[in-house]
Amino acid sequence: MSKNAENGARRRVPLGEIVAALDAELGLARFQGDPSNNGLQVWGAPEGVAKVCCGVDASVAFYEEAARRGADMLFVHHGISWGSSLRRIAGANYALVAPLVKSGTALYAAHLPLDAHPVLGNNACIARALGLVDVEPFAEYAGFRIGVRGRFPAPLPWTGVKAKFRAICPGGRFEAFDGGRGEVRTACVVSGGGADEFPQACDAGIDCFLTGEIGLKDWNALLAQPIDFAAAGHYATERFGPRAVAEWIAGKFGIEAEFVDMGLPF
Repeated sequence: MSKNAENGARRRVPLGEIVAALDAELGLARFQGDPSNNGLQVWGAPEGVAKVCCGVDASVAFYEEAARRGADMLFVHHGISWGSSLRRIAGANYALVAPLVKSGTALYAAHLPLDAHPVLGNNACIARALGLVDVEPFAEYAGFRIGVRGRFPAPLPWTGVKAKFRAICPGGRFEAFDGGRGEVRTACVVSGGGADEFPQACDAGIDCFLTGEIGLKDWNALLAQPIDFAAAGHYATERFGPRAVAEWIAGKFGIEAEFVDMGLPF
């Protein structure tokens, strides 16, 4: 049975209607400096969207799982169009574009807009899961404040913060640097590859910095600017936004939308 036949009895929403709503909600117009070409990257769903699958990465494995679940539209944090990356649709680019075109599946991507969103964003969602209060935008990247800062209602031992962070981001590679504070009152959260922004937290006197991954350069920099620091995995910390968007789409349009966790150990 074709995907269209399977989805025929379900409510359908024009693709353009969903795209326009996402563009507005995520504030795409103000993120012109993002290396990602945010928004609709591949047109599809000519008969309307009955189901959306949301994920972290646009990958062939994700496409296949979303197709198995009957998706007409995909929403991802890491899309396939970055700068001029799709100048030639050959090789690896063809492998990422062709399955979508052949199946008529639309692809929408939101990179920095999803990191920075005050409700649906990766960082806002992590802050809520950690129980932070007085949360506000923080950590500038490419001219945008993409992370958040906040405080715990009561001071917590650093060991407890690390355990809580790891618990809400299961499966990722966990690295921690103990800056010696022992007790933590304030935190900065920048998901994914946000380690470059930790000096901003140091300058602001924030007690700990929570992100997705850390490199050698970042580790050596921590030795010069000690701060309690933990990285719970790039993929693991960026499941939050796509999951929240799936709930938002389902609630706003009354169609099926779900987060597809590929369970990547990164």
